[in-house]
Amino acid sequence: MSASGDASAPVRRAAPWIASQRDALLRQRGHAWLLQGPSGLGQFDLALDMVRAWLCEQNTQATASDPVPTAAPACGHCTSCHAIDVYAHADLFVLAPETFLLAQGWPLSEDAQKKIDNKERKPSKEIRVEALRDCIEFCQRTSARGRGKAVLVYPAERMNGISANALLKSLEEPPGDVKFVLASESAHQLLPTIRSRCVSHTMAWPTDDQALAWLVGHGQPQVQALQLLKASGQRPQDALDWLQAGHDAPTWAQFPKAMQRGDVGLIKDWTVIELVKSLHKLCHDLMVQKVGGEPRYFNAGELPNVAQASLHRLAHWSRELTQELRTAEHPFSAGLMQEALVSQARQAMAAQAGHTASRPGNSR
Repeated sequence: MSASGDASAPVRRAAPWIASQRDALLRQRGHAWLLQGPSGLGQFDLALDMVRAWLCEQNTQATASDPVPTAAPACGHCTSCHAIDVYAHADLFVLAPETFLLAQGWPLSEDAQKKIDNKERKPSKEIRVEALRDCIEFCQRTSARGRGKAVLVYPAERMNGISANALLKSLEEPPGDVKFVLASESAHQLLPTIRSRCVSHTMAWPTDDQALAWLVGHGQPQVQALQLLKASGQRPQDALDWLQAGHDAPTWAQFPKAMQRGDVGLIKDWTVIELVKSLHKLCHDLMVQKVGGEPRYFNAGELPNVAQASLHRLAHWSRELTQELRTAEHPFSAGLMQEALVSQARQAMAAQAGHTASRPGNSR
């Protein structure tokens, strides 16, 4: 597919901690990169910025006589940059779960979209083998715009064993004009053979000032931005995702004591996985506070008094939540699961030493 450029379009500017990493990575040689680190640090944004630079028509290409790759970011104005902006670049393949692609506005294959539209199946939360086959076929084609091709995989850990092995063959024997960038929030789940064939890069954390300025630049008042950054563990992309999901800082501040009361109404619009992860953060801060530490995700005044609950019981609750996280994306009944998790939280915060409670998984 081709797209016409728009000279009046504003240049897309990366966050400062993303831009510095991008510029350093663009100076490196190689055909495959693995961007790894915890969620919320901008893996996808960094991967997309690298792809933009590789395909940008204003950048000079490396040649046999001048093998140093370009270190310039994408111009943001050329036809190639515009084609990426409108999700229509013929030389870019984004390999990702269908749920992620739909949320971001990237088109699915014609066959996949037809099956979803006909309600033959739901959008996949994993990277499907069929998509990987399309990717391999894409790698074998000739570049449409003459600047090589790029494959972006995110989140890479969403490939199952079959998909990962299929991609491995392309990484081992890549076509001459294809570059890969894999971005992951759980790189330990990738096959060792995948990791060994990529140039590995660990995501850098932004400074507090950078993260705060970035959130404020997205329209957040400074006080709320500070609260959301604390809620996310200083991970700005997670903070923005939380906001865009319809949550806000005041709700987060009310969350701990609402869970102590067993108030399901506060979280009725949350997904199960959002609730489990939030309860994990609450449990962490309660345990830290028990041993005299400073809470990480909540302000001290927002935490309930759980003097009656033992550290042992809170640790047991943390292990229960870890177990629940394995299946939180696929509850049999989201409403019942929410009620069970809130009930579990209330019991854990009220429990006397030696008291345990049943897992909410029994309510599914």
